[in-house]
Amino acid sequence: MRQIEIAWEPIGAKVRITLDEQNNADLVEPLWAALPYQTLQAHALVAGDCIYHVPPAHELLHAVPDHRVDRKIQPMGTVFCSAVQHLTIKYGELTEPMPTAPIGAVVPEDVDQLPKIGQLVWDAVYGNGAPIFAQVRRIDGPSGHGVRRMVAQHEQARALIERIAAETERVLIDPTDELIDVHEGRFSTGAGSKNSVLTTLVCVNGETRPLGYMNYTSLVRAGRLTEIPLSALLEMARILLVKPTEFLGYCGLNTLWDITKEVVDVLDRITEREDFLALMGQMATYVNALGAWNLQLFPWAIEGEEWTYRPNVNRSAHV
Repeated sequence: MRQIEIAWEPIGAKVRITLDEQNNADLVEPLWAALPYQTLQAHALVAGDCIYHVPPAHELLHAVPDHRVDRKIQPMGTVFCSAVQHLTIKYGELTEPMPTAPIGAVVPEDVDQLPKIGQLVWDAVYGNGAPIFAQVRRIDGPSGHGVRRMVAQHEQARALIERIAAETERVLIDPTDELIDVHEGRFSTGAGSKNSVLTTLVCVNGETRPLGYMNYTSLVRAGRLTEIPLSALLEMARILLVKPTEFLGYCGLNTLWDITKEVVDVLDRITEREDFLALMGQMATYVNALGAWNLQLFPWAIEGEEWTYRPNVNRSAHV
């Protein structure tokens, strides 16, 4: 029986999780192989009472679940993994009836802690509190932190994967100066029309999130699960990756833009499908880690303090 522990030292809490080795083994295996690691802890902002984090388990991007359930009706303490690289723990009511792959459950003795943990994480994310980090390890295994390097044959691709993985290790547990500058409204390029900040933050999140969840993840899934020729995958990568990342570079995420330019340069030299998949998978994890920080650093307090929604009363005139 495989068990893992998630500890949140800043709030003095931890839970044990029993993994389900009968169902969805293709999701359990990459998670198990990625241990131990540390990562920023997040809370759902739309779906209800669940907490999640980005595990550096690249194979989750293309793993096909054997078993899906409606997470809305699952018991408290159910643990899920998804293709958008989330490990999620349900601790209360969920409103989104999303089919999701269960991979285990919090042990019964620890379930009662979950509502308190969930509230503290919510306060840290939505209340602009100090970030909370999850330390994830095998029960009775060592603690630690690392991101596995995917294997590539091309020398330039291998070197780039090493750089991406090292950057991901940092970003999982520490916001970059670039992210902090962006969320504090410091844009060296002049981004933000008429000195606005919120407009740019919304657009940064709106580009980063689908870049990882959709663009990179879809390229990995297409390369792994279909017979689309490598030449077509390479061309789609050039189309899908450059434009949004160029914009993010303009907004201040220069490291992401610099790495992306290197990725596109390497694409012209790749001749092996596995090298392409390794590069796309490594980048997906990196971008998803950046996206988690966008949600942590976003100034959510403005909803109650400075901003009020005013519906367009003349909307019918434009329909």
